[in-house]
Amino acid sequence: MTKNKNSFININNSREDDQIEVMKKIADRAHCPFCEKNLRLYHKNPILREGKYWLVTKNQWPYKHTKHHLLLIYKQHAVKLTELDSAAGTEMFDLIKELEQNFAFEGGGFAMRFGDTDFSAGTVNHLHVQLVVPDAMSEDFEPVKIKLGLQWEKRV
Repeated sequence: MTKNKNSFININNSREDDQIEVMKKIADRAHCPFCEKNLRLYHKNPILREGKYWLVTKNQWPYKHTKHHLLLIYKQHAVKLTELDSAAGTEMFDLIKELEQNFAFEGGGFAMRFGDTDFSAGTVNHLHVQLVVPDAMSEDFEPVKIKLGLQWEKRV
């Protein structure tokens, strides 16, 4: 395990300077930043919607070239898909459909990373869904890219 990785976070996958600073604080405290009891310690955006299994919020560090970048965070600590309650999948899709309608998404995509963050490229090792709508009409638009896997040269 690298010095920038523990069972809850992987700083190597951070993208922004202020995100790295927050991740260092989380690493010092050695707890999961997406578990409900800890989420509000680090995540400054409000909870937009809460279901039985998922919380919905805006990503604190949205990807470049996004119009909307939302997170659906699983309410129980889980890392692998096998740890999800089967009914959570239905609720996840229902929430995404509701968000699509409420925000009038023109189009977009969603991704869920799971397991070892060296493979998933996740910063937080807690199941969550990235719901992304690109800002395709902006003048400087570039496609939004969601990374999987850690680049070897970034390993510390």
